Amino acid sequence: MSLKVVFMGTPDFAVSSLDSIVKAGHNVLAVVAQPDKPKGRGMKLVSPPVKDYALNAGIEVLQPVSIRKEDFINQLRDLNTDIIVVVAYGKILPKAILDLPRYGCVNVHASLLPKYRGAAPIQWSIVNGEKVTGITTMYMDEGLDTGDMILKKEVIIDEDDTAQTLHDKLAVEGGKALVETLKLIEKDKAPRIKQSGEATYAPILKKEDGLIDWNKPAAVIRNLIRGLYPWPCAFTYLNNTLIKIYRVKITDEVSPAESGTIITGNHKQGLKVSSGSKVLKVEELQPEGGRRMTAEEYLIGHMIGSGEKFTTGRR
Repeated sequence: MSLKVVFMGTPDFAVSSLDSIVKAGHNVLAVVAQPDKPKGRGMKLVSPPVKDYALNAGIEVLQPVSIRKEDFINQLRDLNTDIIVVVAYGKILPKAILDLPRYGCVNVHASLLPKYRGAAPIQWSIVNGEKVTGITTMYMDEGLDTGDMILKKEVIIDEDDTAQTLHDKLAVEGGKALVETLKLIEKDKAPRIKQSGEATYAPILKKEDGLIDWNKPAAVIRNLIRGLYPWPCAFTYLNNTLIKIYRVKITDEVSPAESGTIITGNHKQGLKVSSGSKVLKVEELQPEGGRRMTAEEYLIGHMIGSGEKFTTGRR
């Protein structure tokens, strides 16, 4: 037996789930994705990854500007779908859509609910120093990730994980959890588990969230850098120039100077900066207007005097 599915999703994260249910034999009637968006210097329209997958698989693609308009809701109704699967679609579904399918609407969320409800659970779990995260599948309601849960799958956050590497692991796990969830629903064995415990939120990221406060502990700064890669990226300022920081290492050295002070700044000793009681070694960075490079490469052409400081803004 296979379910008739309408799949709603937009970014790379959703592709693994769509691919998994296609390979599991479910009949995907249509894919609903966000409209194409202009990108790059030429502002050329770029289609979302889920759309690209669907077109290659011969699946109809719908890209409504608004999912609340009656004509789109009628279009969904005419598909007579068994279930709507939502994975990182990007908008909250109205009740008129939630009530359409026979088995309701099911969501794949990249956290262990009720922790990290919202738009950026992967990034904030790393920024906040979590050691474990995971995937939750749930029946959707009108709230923000508040529906009854079906399955939870834990995923370890490795010490060197970034938002990108954790994203990739969770995407794969999300596809597996979705296939298992649909099997339970087909057999009428899917549980409805009320969310309990303290709910936390993972708001959408803004560029300014990446500003490094060197007064914070070294581990907190490293988590920020890992959690905000590849976007929006952690950043600081040196002599009125913005510098993105991609990778740092916490050394065993005890900080001899005020936070933000550069301890060494040459290509032989590397770029080391004081952070709380610790010293961080910057391993990869990108200067404003330049390319991404190792700190050693940067220091060949940019000698930094000991005692100079990273700051939180231009002066």
